Amino acid sequence: MHTEQAAAIGARLDRLPSTRSIWKLVLMLSLGGCFEYYDLFFTAYIGPGLVRSGIFSRTSALFFGFTGLASFVAATFAGLFIGTLLFSFTADRSGRRTIFTGSLLWYSAASVVMAFQHSASHILIWRLVAGIGIGVELVTIDAYIAELMPREMRGRAFAFNAIVQFSVVPVVALAAWLLVPRHPLGLDGWRWVVLIGAAGAIFVWFIRKNVPESPRWLIAHGKLEEAERVVRVMEARVEAELGAALPAAVRVASEEAKGKFSDIFRKPYLGRTLMLVVFQFFQTVGFYGFASWVPTLMISAGVTTTLSLRYSFLIALAAPLGPLLAMNIADRTERKWQIVVSAICIAVFGLLFARQRNPAWLIACGVMLTCSNNCMSYAFHAYQSELFPTRVRAQAVGFVYSWSRLSAIFSSFLIGFFLRDFGVTGVFAFIAVSMLAVVLSIGIFGPRTRGLALEVISR
Repeated sequence: MHTEQAAAIGARLDRLPSTRSIWKLVLMLSLGGCFEYYDLFFTAYIGPGLVRSGIFSRTSALFFGFTGLASFVAATFAGLFIGTLLFSFTADRSGRRTIFTGSLLWYSAASVVMAFQHSASHILIWRLVAGIGIGVELVTIDAYIAELMPREMRGRAFAFNAIVQFSVVPVVALAAWLLVPRHPLGLDGWRWVVLIGAAGAIFVWFIRKNVPESPRWLIAHGKLEEAERVVRVMEARVEAELGAALPAAVRVASEEAKGKFSDIFRKPYLGRTLMLVVFQFFQTVGFYGFASWVPTLMISAGVTTTLSLRYSFLIALAAPLGPLLAMNIADRTERKWQIVVSAICIAVFGLLFARQRNPAWLIACGVMLTCSNNCMSYAFHAYQSELFPTRVRAQAVGFVYSWSRLSAIFSSFLIGFFLRDFGVTGVFAFIAVSMLAVVLSIGIFGPRTRGLALEVISR
């Protein structure tokens, strides 16, 4: 009876049409993720302010020096690594809803404390603590959206989530452009940029009130009555909006309710795990190699600090554009090929960016690079969350995602090294080679997921 009821609930979720109430759920989760992305992306934009204040230097004489800006970037990703690897299990154990709100409060509080630190070591410590919360939040949102959304709109849901989340990047860039060169009320501008992001804590209870627990998570933990109640409420709202009865649900076999983390190292998940580990290790070089360094890269190319922040703001305006354009194909083409094409574009536009000196072409290449990065981002967030079963989804995503964080820690220092010894061209040559590894890993070994129920993909 348990298996039949679980299969029925999953099928009923998958047959829900795209209506206002379904999109409202995505919007609520995405708004929570906005603050997470703000906190994550200000790493790049407050960099010049941290250098100007004398807390960090642009480069470091030592590869693992803790006085260079690379150490601040590395501390962010060290926290993300710890959060995704060691604490993602909390979303599988305690529920998507509880951890979604709890981790938001965690990193908001840590960022407030960091904003009032005056030494490099204390800033690094609190940035690492904030990174732990951000890492857990990233994993939880991916699992949450994948499990709540009907199968025919998962791609669009993740694209919409990316549009909303990336819309905050221009806000970060604008705040940095206006505040970093100044000292409002005697406080360094970069500190104000950090404090603005902590406003997410104000909205956390409103978001929590409007988003239910994942029915699939409830099923995996034997809470069938609660799962039934959540799905009935969703169905009632959708029917009211449609003004008609819902179509019949087509049942598929249910997932196993019990499991453990070690399942991802056995068939059929072992191949997926290894593929995503390789992918995540290399994709972050392209994404954060640009996103976390863009103002600093332009300064190294001869652009002044103020102009670099202005240009960075103009480039950041394109952050939601990639996922917005991709919404039309999000559920029409395989996720794996969206990732492959995006990676090729990152390599090409990155190499072109490195050769530009004219501001218009510099901004144009930066815009195309940003669009390509963000298309790849939304596609892989959807893809990796589809490839594992509900019982270990957050832990599995956290494990493979942690490799990107580990990579980012070392690639931050590597980018600092390439920037110092080989200039901007050396940085983007390093990125292009990393994108080749992405293309090969996903293109050759990635399974298809388009239009399939999570329970089918799980098998």
